[in-house]
Amino acid sequence: MANTFRVTSISSVPITIDANTATIYTCPSGTTTVVLALLISNKHTVAVGASVQLVSNTNNDGNNNNIGPNASAFIIKDVTIDEKTSLEIMAGQKYVLQVGDSIKVYGDNTNLDVVLSYMEMT
Repeated sequence: MANTFRVTSISSVPITIDANTATIYTCPSGTTTVVLALLISNKHTVAVGASVQLVSNTNNDGNNNNIGPNASAFIIKDVTIDEKTSLEIMAGQKYVLQVGDSIKVYGDNTNLDVVLSYMEMT
């Protein structure tokens, strides 16, 4: 199994979240991804709200409580990032993504940049 470290960055995230916008990463076929870090930077001169969502409907393998497939869930919702500062969303945490799972980020203003660091295992 090969482990490859990667980074994805986006300047000026969308202000809406739907099926066609805000996706910064989707776990590809034949891959398991470990999300290592997610940094959101506010470039604006005022505070800006941001949200991060894990979009999933994959099987929750290893979970024996029979609750069915995973559901999409917010990692953070409408958190305020002060002007000209950054917020490390996943400091010290790891998130595992299965094939088709994705991470979406959006804000209430497009003056947000995002850097996502992750390891793909193929």
